[in-house]
Amino acid sequence: MNILFRADSSSIIGTGHIMRDLVLAKKYAQKGHNIIFATQDLEGNINQKILEAGYKIEILKSNKFKELNRLIKKLKIDKTVIDHYGINYKFEKKLKIKNSALKIMVLDDLYDSHYCDILLNHNIYAKKKKYKNLVPKNCKLKCGAKYTLLRDEFIKEKNKIYKPNKKFTFFIAMGGADTSNLNPKILKVLSTFNNIKVHLVTTTSNKHLKELKKYCKNKKWVKLHINSTKIAKLMRKSDLAIVTPSVTLNEIYFIGIDFIAIKTASNQQFMYDYLKNNDYKVMEYFDYNKLIFLSNLYIKNIRLNNFLSLSKKQHKQILKMRNSQQIKKWMYSQDTISLKEHLKYVKKLRAQQDKKYFLITKNNKNIGVIDFTNIKNNSAEFGIYSNPKLYGQGKSLMQIMIEYSFNILNLNHIKASVFSDNTKAIDLYKKFNFKKIDTKIVNNKKVICMELKNENR
Repeated sequence: MNILFRADSSSIIGTGHIMRDLVLAKKYAQKGHNIIFATQDLEGNINQKILEAGYKIEILKSNKFKELNRLIKKLKIDKTVIDHYGINYKFEKKLKIKNSALKIMVLDDLYDSHYCDILLNHNIYAKKKKYKNLVPKNCKLKCGAKYTLLRDEFIKEKNKIYKPNKKFTFFIAMGGADTSNLNPKILKVLSTFNNIKVHLVTTTSNKHLKELKKYCKNKKWVKLHINSTKIAKLMRKSDLAIVTPSVTLNEIYFIGIDFIAIKTASNQQFMYDYLKNNDYKVMEYFDYNKLIFLSNLYIKNIRLNNFLSLSKKQHKQILKMRNSQQIKKWMYSQDTISLKEHLKYVKKLRAQQDKKYFLITKNNKNIGVIDFTNIKNNSAEFGIYSNPKLYGQGKSLMQIMIEYSFNILNLNHIKASVFSDNTKAIDLYKKFNFKKIDTKIVNNKKVICMELKNENR
């Protein structure tokens, strides 16, 4: 078959469409099909990548229907692969009407309506049911992680084992074009940490490249990789990736390293929502303090494990802490909680947006639990208890809880209630600048209500 790929790249559009199309093109080429790319000669494009892969390029002057249709007829194209946000249902249907034998395949990320024979959404969040009434009934849908377009290098690297890094190593990829120019901002955050190493990947499509090179000069802890052919290896040898929730995230997910995803464009919304709903570390926009907090957690090997994603074994470990005499004596309910009761409560949490519970681990050891309830109007109540088998974890848990409250939940103030005879807890709260705001009686015992405002921490 003669297969025509229609996609563009530039310093504004980015490079992701062409890069994933090259993966698909290779699969077709290996089956003996003739591959041609139709693309515009936009500023900052990576058309050279197409030529380096051995494929022909037809340069388009515009994204108009007539020009593409004329090319399809001229080249006697059997199948066209469309990977372009500027080509819609009407455009595709018109192509089909004018070329009845033409097979149309569309790559989609946005659950848009398309007129095609095959639709591929290769993102980890993609679901077939979302395309109901958006494509023709006879359209073949290929959705989800099993269809992710991955270069051979990722498949080869996935199971490789490297020696642990002497320095905590970051992998940064804000897209080949980094249209938001976040790379320097991220590096400024990371410059606050000691004993780290950074692999930052970008391309010549990045219109901020000159500025970035200047910033990285004389920073021995930063290695700048331009047009790298070893992306998978760099990922695999890193401890933490800071990326956009885009095509790159599919690759990170496959390789299996921890990541923080920062949304930079509206077409990343579905990936962002998927990651957020599944408790991955995501940011809706770049935030200096939030990125410091999240990065610091990984460097210190501290994890906030949402109750909703824990194993049964972990829930048993939580109950063992909670039901110990040292902990439950300070709870409103001092009854021993059964596993059945606990799991029933956790199940209800899925439908409650105003509550969050976390098992905190450090170096893979359970150090305690923090929870947030009545999260509303920029306020929340919190609870906290440390593992009774470990000494001196209260301060660490408090620091984590406070940073999470103000940097992740974006609260203005947090409140705690503590029995008046729990002097150890009260003294800890006071050290973190909590102030007494009220008292009440619970179970015939005096309870002190305390509060910490963001501006007072």
